[in-house]
Amino acid sequence: MGDAPRLEKAHSPEVSWDQGEALQIIAQCASLKGGLMEALHGLQHAFGYIPAESYALLAEGFNLSEAEVYGVKSFYHDFTTAPKGRHVIQICQAEACQSRGSRALTHHVQNQLGIILGQTSPDGHFTLEAVYCLGNCAVSPNITFDGKLYGRVSADHMDHLLKKVAS
Repeated sequence: MGDAPRLEKAHSPEVSWDQGEALQIIAQCASLKGGLMEALHGLQHAFGYIPAESYALLAEGFNLSEAEVYGVKSFYHDFTTAPKGRHVIQICQAEACQSRGSRALTHHVQNQLGIILGQTSPDGHFTLEAVYCLGNCAVSPNITFDGKLYGRVSADHMDHLLKKVAS
């Protein structure tokens, strides 16, 4: 990944599919070792997800079938097929976290945001995801909030984090 082109634009939920930009990303990655992965990362970064419209472009750019492109994309759970919210919250659902309150925390967050696990809020602000073990079991329950790991998360702590990004 060290050879990958630097992409200037950071994703925001308002970014829409742009075929020209997708073709540019694919062209930048076509000659790289592991170029398909770099292109998938580039598309994910540019648009916030891997649009279905990109499969044919990727297949042509890397001389693969669309099924092969989809197979690679679907193998890695971090590549998504729908836009995520501005803020991504992952709540650990593994046994250690469940034994220390992650189910109650999950219900609390779902009630606060009005969405369930696997959904993005209608305003595009939040995506709520389940994860299974963040490797921080000693201080469970654990979450990631915009990629930052938090341990011993209570409902009050979660409310504080939500309020912080709302302001």
